[in-house]
Amino acid sequence: MTDPARTVADRATAGFHQVYAEPPVGRWAAPGRVNLIGEHTDYNDGFVLPFALPLRTVAAAAPQPGETWTVWSELTGETVDFGAAEVTGAGRVTGWAGYVAGIVWALREAGYRVPGARLAIASDVPLGAGLSSSAALEAAVLAALVDLGGLDLPAEAQPRLAQRAENHYVGAPTGIMDQSAAIRCRAGHALFLDCRTQQVEHIPFDLAAAGLAILVIDSNAPHRHVDGEYAARRNSCEKAAALLDVPALRDIPTDNLDDALARLPDDETRRRVRHVVTENQRVCDTVDLLRARQIQQIGPLLVASHTSMRDDFAITVPEIDTAVEAALAAGALGARMTGGGFGGCVLALVKADHSDTVANAVTDAYARRGFTAPTHTTVTPAAGATRLD
Repeated sequence: MTDPARTVADRATAGFHQVYAEPPVGRWAAPGRVNLIGEHTDYNDGFVLPFALPLRTVAAAAPQPGETWTVWSELTGETVDFGAAEVTGAGRVTGWAGYVAGIVWALREAGYRVPGARLAIASDVPLGAGLSSSAALEAAVLAALVDLGGLDLPAEAQPRLAQRAENHYVGAPTGIMDQSAAIRCRAGHALFLDCRTQQVEHIPFDLAAAGLAILVIDSNAPHRHVDGEYAARRNSCEKAAALLDVPALRDIPTDNLDDALARLPDDETRRRVRHVVTENQRVCDTVDLLRARQIQQIGPLLVASHTSMRDDFAITVPEIDTAVEAALAAGALGARMTGGGFGGCVLALVKADHSDTVANAVTDAYARRGFTAPTHTTVTPAAGATRLD
């Protein structure tokens, strides 16, 4: 069986040779992620349950003299150079290279002496699918620079630094989940993350032993994170927390939800709050079932999560809803949108021998609606960022 990380690593090495006419000193890989459950809870100090994908972004790298950085992307074929001047202030490097410059900026802001470096980037994590290609890029580059510079930056501190790069240098208002998954996940486990304390618990998630699989369906409806909709949802949640006089919506207990909703001024805000509070509870309920090795029983929680995202948080699109409905009609035990919304992917919990049936049903439903055909793959929980060699 082909190792996806090794295949993409070979492409990163080939690109490094092509651009720099010498081999890299090492290769560092970081995964995309799927969030099993817990959407838009991370920036509300809540709970999430992602797992890492076998799909990886690889940074092949070597030192470069001085405070200069050169990075090549397989995807665009571009080579971008930047120096200390471009990382003294946020946003001075734009586009895909901004994520690389953002990591250098965040390390320097945290007081680290960042080594100059040459990098070549290759990836199998699809862009715009809600599988966190940006965090995979950040985590791979961060791992490379930490190793090249011998920096004392433990893994548990790395997600917050990578998030700072994305929030403040790139300008995307993401929570801590994506970077935590890319850096801290373990193979065969989901990552139960408390986004306030950053405490993690690795929850066994052995699908094969239960005769199950996770089918990830790319809706091919573009996924947009750095736009007004994501920021508007976050702003709405922060305003609601202020109105309710709590640090974050995570602090609203489920049994006090009705009282909290009655104190809010409009129906839209009430629906946003209801989603976050009930979604936090669904994450905790899912974790309880996984601890008890009752994987099959999480299906209704996945469905309830999707319904809440569709009706209360209003972040789904017709392609996404069609995929969920078709998967459930074809026998999926549960299905939901995963990621920030407005496009991206659906995950479906299916019996292992039923994956193709469900995928074909979704494809047929798309054809009937005149949508661009979806793509799909089955995935297993993989490891977080690592040095390959």
